Amino acid sequence: MSEAARSLLQRWGASFRKGTDFDSWGQLVEAIDEYQILARHLQKEAQSQHNNSEFTEDQKKTIAKIATCLELRSAALQSTQSQDEFKLEDLKKLEPILKNILTYNKEFPFDVQPVPLRKILAPGEEEHLEFEEDDEEGGAGAGSPDSFPARVPGTLLPRLPSEPGMTLLTINIEKIGLKDAGQCIDPYITVSVKDLNGIDLTPVQDTPVALRKEDTYVHFNVDIEIQKHIEKLTKGAAIFFEFKHYKPKKRFTSTKCFAFMEMDEIKPGAIVIELYKKPTDFKRKKLQLLTKKPLYLHLHQTLHKD
Repeated sequence: MSEAARSLLQRWGASFRKGTDFDSWGQLVEAIDEYQILARHLQKEAQSQHNNSEFTEDQKKTIAKIATCLELRSAALQSTQSQDEFKLEDLKKLEPILKNILTYNKEFPFDVQPVPLRKILAPGEEEHLEFEEDDEEGGAGAGSPDSFPARVPGTLLPRLPSEPGMTLLTINIEKIGLKDAGQCIDPYITVSVKDLNGIDLTPVQDTPVALRKEDTYVHFNVDIEIQKHIEKLTKGAAIFFEFKHYKPKKRFTSTKCFAFMEMDEIKPGAIVIELYKKPTDFKRKKLQLLTKKPLYLHLHQTLHKD
């Protein structure tokens, strides 16, 4: 086993155990967080090209199925329905498989399929493919280079329990201004909280598909509950909003543009924030405005403090 593979398996194993520990302790928000982050890491590895992977194609299929099970358990924790849910004891059966993925050669214990993967393009390839279609605004390719699997829009989480002296943030996404708003198919927004290195600090959430499209606006009017007390966010963190829509000709979900809000912008009331060209730059190093037109993401913030 290579050092890189050993390191990956150790990190995955630690994350898996952390998630199941939270799950067994009843700390459901933390468990969902761990499961979703690990699932995305596993999916990313499962999608990697052969020369860039430490694993065989069969091993990557097993890794992708484990990611599916993590998503199923995460969904079960968020559901009020108890029928046919993926149980914790089922998930725990996968820990030895993940640990011994390099030698595992048995049939996978659950009848699941890998989460459908969106088409992943090499950096720069999406701009080349779609430059003519979206000339002014830089195209609308496969989104941020993290290559996460497609998610079903509408994965919003409830507000966290209050804690004395701690502040929770609700962000209402009112609308986004785009010159071609009416042409966007099944638009939604992915909301994430990242540190300066682009690492997730909370579970990623997707809005439902937009309510309506009107002139140069796509209207959402949906509340996002940030899944961490503001005081617990690391210095330099930011909240990202990725506007996504479906491209039927290319058959993938595309990130058209993104916006972000830094910690010093968290304050009660309305705020409009600028839109930037994709791919999403979570490290905020090379930002390019989407358009010179006065089109923005319109938000309203509410702070809750005991």
